[in-house]
Amino acid sequence: MQNMTKMTGSVTHIINSTIYGELLLHYQPRIIKTEAENEHFLKVVEELLARPDLSPEEDAVLELLVKLIEDFEEKHYQINASTPHSRLLHLMDARSLQPSDLAESLGSVDTVTKLINGEEAINEEQAKILGEFFHIDSHLFLPN
Repeated sequence: MQNMTKMTGSVTHIINSTIYGELLLHYQPRIIKTEAENEHFLKVVEELLARPDLSPEEDAVLELLVKLIEDFEEKHYQINASTPHSRLLHLMDARSLQPSDLAESLGSVDTVTKLINGEEAINEEQAKILGEFFHIDSHLFLPN
């Protein structure tokens, strides 16, 4: 199989198609149609997020799963549609992170506290930092 490339910001990651294919076979991502499937893939996302360093292939699968979950939840939970703020809270909760864990990346505990309390919106630079920190697309931290 060929290698693929994936652009994340200004960094190009080489994705080994064989490894990526094995991960797809293992996790079997697909369009989510039921709440049970959604819960299953949420657990897989949490499992991947708990890992300290994801390979480019794992990162690609994680990004795909997050998109599938978002699509399902947007369709079925429009009243409680996720927001950049709620995504940050969910990811922090999934990794058992405290504001101090993000303070070095985002500048200060005060800044992080304002973001998680919804007192300030996440700006583009912060979204990029959070995307890199959580190994997901930074656009998930920006309003639609």
